Amino acid sequence: MYVIGVTGGIGSGKSAVLAYLEERYGAFVLRLDDEARALTMPGGGFYPEAVSMLGKEFLRPDGTLDREGVARLIFGDEEAKRRWNARLLPMVRRRTEERLREKRASGVPLFVIESAILLEEKYDAFCNELWYIYADEATRYGRLSSARGYSAERIRRTMAQQLPENRFRARCDVVIDNSGSFDETKRAVDLRMKELERKGSFSGAEDTLE
Repeated sequence: MYVIGVTGGIGSGKSAVLAYLEERYGAFVLRLDDEARALTMPGGGFYPEAVSMLGKEFLRPDGTLDREGVARLIFGDEEAKRRWNARLLPMVRRRTEERLREKRASGVPLFVIESAILLEEKYDAFCNELWYIYADEATRYGRLSSARGYSAERIRRTMAQQLPENRFRARCDVVIDNSGSFDETKRAVDLRMKELERKGSFSGAEDTLE
């Protein structure tokens, strides 16, 4: 099983690249944000502790967490963020390890791990290679403003908390420029997948790699 780590800043278009890897190459994609979200849902392994840490004022009527309220607290209080991450992130890592074992045993040829904090949390230890999904700042602002309705201040604040471009480039093996049309992005992805096929690293979708 070949494991690719996909990372990049908010608004870089990682989700579109992941969807393409799923659709064209049959990749199993693990989005770490989704894993964290599942752990904080009612019945999730972190849910009781999350409620205890935050208080019931952070609960919606249906019992789920008020995610916007939690985000404001976590990003506005370094100590709260430290305590939250110290408990939640190890659980996400254990789930990742479990998924890797399961998919490797079942013969999955391509496993993709995605997270904006892939490097900070040292998920490179699980990966054969790392991809940095790049988009210029103006493109990222435009996407986040139009698609998610984020304010300029929220975008600026979130970007400031993530690694700068030079750090991503220095640590990643492959850079996929997603600033232009997505057809261009797909060609860059296809080129890399063809290289992996030639090297014998990946052979799960030969019919698509002609």
